[in-house]
Amino acid sequence: METRAVGRYIRMSPRKARLVVDLVRGKKVDEALTILALCPKKPARLVAKVVKSAVANATQQQNVDVDDLYIKTIRVDEGPTLKRWRPRALGRATRIRKRTSHVTVVLDEV
Repeated sequence: METRAVGRYIRMSPRKARLVVDLVRGKKVDEALTILALCPKKPARLVAKVVKSAVANATQQQNVDVDDLYIKTIRVDEGPTLKRWRPRALGRATRIRKRTSHVTVVLDEV
């Protein structure tokens, strides 16, 4: 039985988040959470939060053993970009793009 969770509008660059997501794709949930806890990158905390949410969603269903869950699909999509301006030399301005991400996790039983 598949279970999913989606973290939307997460304030991190999708490119940086994909580096962390690639570490846990296809792994068992407890192993993935251990990897994310030891990973020093900022997106690791936020991805772990979405994985824990997917596990909580799975426990709400009957006949689901948490020890048998693995990450079937995990992906990072690009969300809307916040646009800000930074003053530069000679009266110019430069655009600062604050990117957001949508993290989708699908869990399944072995």
